[in-house]
Amino acid sequence: MDVNSSIKQASMKVFKFGGASIKSPESIRNMASIIRQYTGEQLVVVVSAMGKTTNHLESLFALVKNKKEGQEKFREIASYHLEISGQLIREKENRDEVNSILGQLENSFQKADPNENPDKMYDQIISYGELISSTIIGCYLSETGMAVRWADARKFIRTDPAYREAKINWPVTCKLIQDQLGPEISSRLVLTQGFIGSTENENTTTLGREGSDFTAAIIANCLNAESVTIWKDVPGILNADPKRFPDPKLYDHLSFQEAAEMTYYGASVIHPKTIKPLANKNIPLFVKSFERPDLPGTRIDQGGPHPVYPTFVVKDSQCLVSFLAKDLAFINENSLSIIFHVLDMLNIKINMMQNSAVSLTICVDNNSRKVIKMIDALKNDFSIRFNEDLRLITVKNYSPASIIQVMKDKKILVEQRTRNTFQIVFDPGSGKPS
Repeated sequence: MDVNSSIKQASMKVFKFGGASIKSPESIRNMASIIRQYTGEQLVVVVSAMGKTTNHLESLFALVKNKKEGQEKFREIASYHLEISGQLIREKENRDEVNSILGQLENSFQKADPNENPDKMYDQIISYGELISSTIIGCYLSETGMAVRWADARKFIRTDPAYREAKINWPVTCKLIQDQLGPEISSRLVLTQGFIGSTENENTTTLGREGSDFTAAIIANCLNAESVTIWKDVPGILNADPKRFPDPKLYDHLSFQEAAEMTYYGASVIHPKTIKPLANKNIPLFVKSFERPDLPGTRIDQGGPHPVYPTFVVKDSQCLVSFLAKDLAFINENSLSIIFHVLDMLNIKINMMQNSAVSLTICVDNNSRKVIKMIDALKNDFSIRFNEDLRLITVKNYSPASIIQVMKDKKILVEQRTRNTFQIVFDPGSGKPS
């Protein structure tokens, strides 16, 4: 298959099921019922870790990194998965397979060296969330009569060694996907893991939190899929989080550009890197409800007009950092170059930026590991001030009423308005909660 071909693979679809859609035996049975509706079609299914497993694995990693005993946390993780598999899997051979992958996780954290590269150690432990979930689901689907090929994503998602946020080697990855998955999809369902890959030396890597959407897009791009569907616990893409804003509106259609901008500002329904591989091949993306698979959801493509509502995106745990030129010097192009070089080296994404003659202020995710490194790298060149535990609200396609709505009863530290976007950074602990 030509990597650059834009011809879609007939009826070949990629599905991605996130943690909420596979968190219990009932939800996995529901997932299987959705898949059965596409019997006869070529299908690749990408799964995340079950429920909040990644969070629990991060707790296990923290214990190992700090040279503390992790056996109790491991037992908690193992018990959760064994309870689910116990209700779904009957055959001894399959149960042994689940026990084997759990044993590999136990061996991985017990042999981890706290003195080695912590990011590399993180990936070796955290990756087991997807490996365990896909093993359980693969065994269950097989026992229900489906023809399933369990595929290890580490064998075909090839990355650089930037652990925790690895970048894809596209030419190698596409060749591996076409060679390994291409021959399989005509005869059986292919089940694989999101979020994980490996280096040329076969060291496990991860693609960044919530990276399973990106995995689905990579596979779709390399196999020229007809479409990608992300199954969520919402009816599609909404203009606001229903847990924070009343009466959110559903988008039935969005352009790739609009969706990409929403993810850039922090909309959590889709991973930010998902859009580009699909837009490059004009592969439509559907966001649908696993609770109501009969609903149409949201379609994202190159298409024409779509409804325009004020779209509210909230990002918690933000850090506001101000760089001030020393000795009353101006923040000039050279100053900006120094700052942006460090941000690029540390892979720190700017969520909002504002500058004056003598200062540059940025709002970034409050990743203490990265923020400390950033401040340490720049403290000799600039006076630095920062505030933690803040909240950022972005309103795309804002209206006067939407601005009044988000500003009410807040102690605002930074406010910024462009032609289409309004942003505020504030302390959520002051004023009324929102």
